[in-house]
Amino acid sequence: MHEQPHAPAHDTTGTPDETTAFWDARYAESDQIWSGRPNAALVEAVGDLAPGRALDLGCGEGGDTVWLAEHGWEVTGVDVASGAVARGRAAADARGVGDRVRFVVGDLATWRPDATYDLASACFLHSPVAFPRTAVLRRAAGAVAPGGHLLVVGHAGPPPWSKDRDHWHDRPDHEAAALLQPDEQVAALALGDDWETVVHEVRTRDAVGPDGEAAHLDDSVVLLRRLR
Repeated sequence: MHEQPHAPAHDTTGTPDETTAFWDARYAESDQIWSGRPNAALVEAVGDLAPGRALDLGCGEGGDTVWLAEHGWEVTGVDVASGAVARGRAAADARGVGDRVRFVVGDLATWRPDATYDLASACFLHSPVAFPRTAVLRRAAGAVAPGGHLLVVGHAGPPPWSKDRDHWHDRPDHEAAALLQPDEQVAALALGDDWETVVHEVRTRDAVGPDGEAAHLDDSVVLLRRLR
């Protein structure tokens, strides 16, 4: 899924077929949806960590996945859209890190981690199609090794160009579209005393809207470490 700055919250049920159909159609709209660059919050949060094994949830076209591999990580990227995954594989091969990356086509609502990781990352795991976001994040946290980290980056507020700004709220019927503040995100995860909070803050970044307008976007950045 990755960064989805223009998507409003809809009341779709998010069945597996609907989820796959939505994201396949989204990536079929263009030969490339995202920039291919890693998310700045990921680069800042993990740049000083010792490389290990990483999990990229909703990897999209692989911008974060490939960057992690280029910086020494062994990475598993998971996304429901087969077209996005194919682009991620191609990008990894083109940049010489195909042997450090495993891409998986899978619906995160049902996909289960099959290894332990030193980093689990979920950047902009928002979706107009409802899915159990908190359960997905908790499941990923369960696969983080002691001493490892969970990174959750999301929109802290709606983009100014959104036509549905009033609908970008934390709604119990559609948590996949919720815009949580950092403290709210930590509380929602409720991972317990085995985890410590390393970062929980709102960061502002420059962005360009669909019609070329400049804007400042607020991101919620949460980095948690599993205690040894």
